[in-house]
Amino acid sequence: MKTPMLRRLALFFLSIVAGVFFCGCSGVGGYTSQSLFRSDVQSIYVEMFDNRSFWRDVEYDLTEALAKRIEAQTPYKIVSDRNLADTVISGQIESVNQSVLSIERQTGKALEKDVELRAVVSWKNLRTGELLIQNRSVLAAASYSDFQQQDFKYASQLAANNLAEHIVELMEKQW
Repeated sequence: MKTPMLRRLALFFLSIVAGVFFCGCSGVGGYTSQSLFRSDVQSIYVEMFDNRSFWRDVEYDLTEALAKRIEAQTPYKIVSDRNLADTVISGQIESVNQSVLSIERQTGKALEKDVELRAVVSWKNLRTGELLIQNRSVLAAASYSDFQQQDFKYASQLAANNLAEHIVELMEKQW
């Protein structure tokens, strides 16, 4: 009497395991092998970022880093003519902040400093007029040390590269 009951219980659990195995996770909003990037976009025009801070040339570093990141990490192509692009990405650097992270005890000189870039980004489909990213605030930082022969320019380029990476992450489809 116990054997048929155990068989039914084992068959029940086996059917549950088989059902989960064959169903997968894709239909439930889980994992998929599809690209994280939009398939209706092939080309992007990257506008020069506007700089609202008092630090010069940071906008050039960010625009260049973003164009390189898009080319390297997405299926999209960067075009130099806005009229030939499917989409345009633009933005403005709102602030560039520098702060001291650590100080030498005897001299009071800064050992390590931090550069923080904050930008607002928009991405527009030129064919439909749809805003794919609308005024999203993005933040990135990088640290540097004068004792390692690093300067503000080095850290601002590194922070611009980190900021470009965050912007490319925003371009991915939402899960």
